[in-house]
Amino acid sequence: MGFFSRKSSKPSAKSERLSINTNGSQMSGSSMAKSPVFSRNGNGVATPVSSTNMSEAELVVPKAADPTIDPAGYLNSLHSVRERSRLIFQKALKNHLVHFDVDLDKFADTATYVVSIIKRDFAPDFASIPLHGKGQHFDVGGRPRVEQLLASWPSTVDGPERTRRLLDLFTVSVLLDAGAGARWQYKSKQSGRMYRRSEGLAVATLEMFTAGAFSSLNDQPCRVDASSLKRMTVDKLAKALQISETNSIQGLDGRAALLTRLGRALENQQFFGTSSRPGNMLDYLLNHPATQMNSVPVVPVTTLWTLLMEGLAPVWTTCKTQVSGATFGDAWPCSTMPSSPPAQQWESIMPLHKQTQWLTFSLMAPMARVLRIRFAGVELLTALPDSRNGGLLIDTGLLTLKPNDMRRGVEAYNANAKHEGQPNVEVVPLFNIDDDVVVEWRAVTIGFLDELLVEVNKRLALTDETALNLAQLLEAGSWKGGRELAEVSRPNTKEAPIMVMSDGALL
Repeated sequence: MGFFSRKSSKPSAKSERLSINTNGSQMSGSSMAKSPVFSRNGNGVATPVSSTNMSEAELVVPKAADPTIDPAGYLNSLHSVRERSRLIFQKALKNHLVHFDVDLDKFADTATYVVSIIKRDFAPDFASIPLHGKGQHFDVGGRPRVEQLLASWPSTVDGPERTRRLLDLFTVSVLLDAGAGARWQYKSKQSGRMYRRSEGLAVATLEMFTAGAFSSLNDQPCRVDASSLKRMTVDKLAKALQISETNSIQGLDGRAALLTRLGRALENQQFFGTSSRPGNMLDYLLNHPATQMNSVPVVPVTTLWTLLMEGLAPVWTTCKTQVSGATFGDAWPCSTMPSSPPAQQWESIMPLHKQTQWLTFSLMAPMARVLRIRFAGVELLTALPDSRNGGLLIDTGLLTLKPNDMRRGVEAYNANAKHEGQPNVEVVPLFNIDDDVVVEWRAVTIGFLDELLVEVNKRLALTDETALNLAQLLEAGSWKGGRELAEVSRPNTKEAPIMVMSDGALL
């Protein structure tokens, strides 16, 4: 499977220089200027719709905290991710990054590649492109596993409880969805087929879920609760994921520890109720004063964001970044950020919050699917700053790691390769997740994906209500494209062009 083995549109004969509006955090292009919310089409697929038919009151999304007054609150906000990454992106447009050379002439090639993939898989029905989220992984192989799961529950299970159960499943599956590595695979107990990577982890967690692996109640297997998660051990998880000497997975200990930390986080009754389930966030959201309860509920995406950031804070205990006494998850110092006086400490921090964004994308879908809940302010979400989207930019030549950093990264890779079970073929530079190289790479990915959305819609001649939104671009183009280029460029490992060392909780 790979880009070169499938049909693609011909690359343009002439590269076009990237022309971008760089006014602060404002995104260019009409495709992201509107405020989409989630609705359902005739096939039950959550899709963005214009919010012009809604009252202005329903569209009010709270602003971020003032960073000069509450820097920690600002850096934990959804708004801060795009606003701060934009500063690094503006430097990229001038080729003034610290760790990467930028060839803007390659942007046209990147767009051509992404458009070719989207056309290959979805033309001419671009409206059928699903939104990026964990739900797509469950349906690997064309089997509608989530629909089958819903159909397996008796009619006495009402809509809210069905939604809670899906939120239980999606939460634990997203948090276990760190890179599995090239060696691991999972044999489905239902079909007998083998699955790998994110899709394999999705099928594995689904089968664990239905078997009651995350529930403390024997008569209610399809749920996730704190009591069960706190009893999770490495051995239990290894058995469920079919780990053996010949079938190893990266970060097994870290995944087990993450589940126990999630169990502790779920004891927060404000967000997760007295039964300590992820699914109880539904009740918190529906009862929140900012939620508009009309014919269908309309929830500001910032309400869900705050719930996840505060409610799951114990999950990110391995992170060390601190500002004003507060410890952050996926937010790191970055030398590319403003440093000239009188810059404050918070100004040097680049907030990324990838896993919280991945959760947000993923958890909105079951709420829209079952209860038709809509979310206002979805345009605040950014591209996921992960190795697939970022890898796309490197493998298409838009970004090139500078020589000194390449040497440092390769030395780290070679040192790591001496450890048992670590990759030792198809050498790529290796860095820790908090390394300045990785932070800059992930931050600039956000800006380029914003602009790629505008360019892709232009090339597909999609405007206004027909335009793809960012979640559709991630699903059908950039994330998939990054994976396919990795498979072609590094066929043995199929890994990204930069290897990132992490405990698995964040990336």
